[in-house]
Amino acid sequence: MTLRFDVDAVVLDVEGTTSATGFVVDVLYPYSRSRFGALLSERSGDPAVARATAQVRELIAEPDADAARVEKALNGWLDEDRKATPLKTLQGIIWSEGFARGDLVSHFYEDVVPALRAWHAAGVRLHVYSSGSVAAQRAWFRSSPEGDLLPLVEGLYDTENAGPKQEPASYETIAAALGTAPDRLLFLSDRPGELDAARAAGWRTVGVRRPGEPYYEQGVGDHPQAGTFDEITITRSTT
Repeated sequence: MTLRFDVDAVVLDVEGTTSATGFVVDVLYPYSRSRFGALLSERSGDPAVARATAQVRELIAEPDADAARVEKALNGWLDEDRKATPLKTLQGIIWSEGFARGDLVSHFYEDVVPALRAWHAAGVRLHVYSSGSVAAQRAWFRSSPEGDLLPLVEGLYDTENAGPKQEPASYETIAAALGTAPDRLLFLSDRPGELDAARAAGWRTVGVRRPGEPYYEQGVGDHPQAGTFDEITITRSTT
């Protein structure tokens, strides 16, 4: 069955929705883990690194934590798959540089890129809201197997500039930033808690259920669901 929506903008989750969670966990996580130590010790004066380091110390309530302690905290959060903002910030820095060097190439499910191009061509505005940092999102879309996809995307949102993904206020923040009525926004995600939060903020929602993804068996509750982007048709009224 095809789901049909007339909306102004689509906001996309990444892991489990456009791209395989397994790629992130099996490729990107180890890549960042192996580079946290060098980043913290060699570039502690970089503003973004310094800010994230201070946030780690605040979260672990250890204001005098040294680089080794900060690295230990980061690795612990990585093991827990915790969506901590400073972890995502530092991962984003490392991944961005890895993509730029050609060490990394991002992953997209085969149905995603044709759909994004079709929706963009139809005048639908595309945005991303991920727990991964804006820097990581930018590098991810710029370094796809099909080339630079960033021109398809207008805006990038993460837990720092929008807020936690399971809180309705975060979706209200994004809607205000886009200047778009909530019922003209469609959010695609594989996580029921995120879908619930978006709907509570007045958004339209679709739960994307892909076999093998962590939330596949749990399902998406009472949200409309699709197995691939091919099952979603999106138009934008000009009236």
